[in-house]
Amino acid sequence: MGVVKVREEQAIRRLTDHLVETYTDTYPVERVEAAVGTARRRFEGHPVREFVPILVERVARRELETEAAAAEAGDLVASSSDIESASATPQSVTDQRLNMDLRQSIGSVFTKNRIVPLSVAAAIVVAAIVVAVGVRQPDSPATTTPAAQSVTTLRGVVGSEKVAFFSDTEVVEALARNGVRIEVDPAGSRQIATSVDLSKYDFAFPSSGPAAERIQRARNINAKYTPFSSPMAIATFQPIADLLTAAGVVRPGPVATFDMARYLELARTDTQWDYLPGNTAYQVRKNIVVSTTDPRSSNSAAMYLAIASYVANDNTVVQGPAAEQAVLPAVSKLFVRQGYTENSSEGPFQEYLAAGMGPTPLVLIYEAQFVEAAARGQIKPGMVLTYPSPTVLSKHTLVPLNAEGDRIGRLLSTDPQLQRLAAEHGFRTGDTATFAKVTADNHVPVPADLIDVIDTPTYDTLEHLLDGVAQTYN
Repeated sequence: MGVVKVREEQAIRRLTDHLVETYTDTYPVERVEAAVGTARRRFEGHPVREFVPILVERVARRELETEAAAAEAGDLVASSSDIESASATPQSVTDQRLNMDLRQSIGSVFTKNRIVPLSVAAAIVVAAIVVAVGVRQPDSPATTTPAAQSVTTLRGVVGSEKVAFFSDTEVVEALARNGVRIEVDPAGSRQIATSVDLSKYDFAFPSSGPAAERIQRARNINAKYTPFSSPMAIATFQPIADLLTAAGVVRPGPVATFDMARYLELARTDTQWDYLPGNTAYQVRKNIVVSTTDPRSSNSAAMYLAIASYVANDNTVVQGPAAEQAVLPAVSKLFVRQGYTENSSEGPFQEYLAAGMGPTPLVLIYEAQFVEAAARGQIKPGMVLTYPSPTVLSKHTLVPLNAEGDRIGRLLSTDPQLQRLAAEHGFRTGDTATFAKVTADNHVPVPADLIDVIDTPTYDTLEHLLDGVAQTYN
């Protein structure tokens, strides 16, 4: 069994155990395992395996939550056979979409960690049924609209943190109204720029400017779009934040910051957690390390490298072979001491959400991941978001590979509804009011204006640094 296969099996076991624990009061173990198995079979034969466990968990969780919500709503709605009897004709594609939307509408009433009054829930469900059944009548114009026949399917390869956005039903509908259906494949941003076969895609959508620059240069493309962005952040837990506050790394405030210069000092002297004075909360004999993804394939780790190299280079963007060689010993240590790292930013963040501070006391993430998780009710009391000082802004940059890809870039950048939906997924867009409302509603303290932000090195310099780090793994 190959290394990739072993890692996938281990990841599937971990996510299965996590889902069993999550749904222990709702389903027997066998039901959860069956949902995982069904989801996994959907990705059999897929050549890119790194993201399969993440996608399997999303599909299985969606199935279990929809089923649980439907069961809880059973006293409020007619049985499925009663609903389907409203139309004697076979379901069209539109009908199937409406049924999917109905299930998601029902699920949204019950699955977002809030209790909805029975009368309100009943009204929402009944309204959804009225809409679904009404549109399915034979004389309904929705079943014969010309727009439904003129939707163009386009393909893109995107950073994994954007998969949830493109899977959102509202995003799908907004794109369909513009005559577009998008299919996306996830990949690490560095993989997108260097090893993914882009000939079968209409657009590439990595998570950083340098990766996009590499694609543009290789394919002689001038156009690019930056529909949204997200600063890098470090997620931790209150006991860890308290320890690091005493050590001079974390600076509390309305928005907590993480002093990278002080952190690099601790890394340089091989400071372990149990060395910290007064440490009674996390007495473990391992180095103080921020968990990241694999710098050889993932953008978030590359952004972390950009921050660390800047600080190690006397707060100056690294430029030239001499500066590169000077900072490599300090920054390489930050990665090599982590041991195994994953290819996707989704991996370490999901472990942070599921496993607590034991294995992941500090994890590098995109701000958008924390905000989106808060909107889903996944952030538990004691989870803390801090911002590296300095930080970098990860600019999610779309490179159109043909005219249709250019159309997607313009849509994502200018369509008000798509901009609003991106903000609801935690991304910073031109719709600053929606982003501010999302973070306020979900009690996530974020800086309204990013001040302590640095530029990343050029693509070539960043590649040299990444190659240097990669060599230290061997």
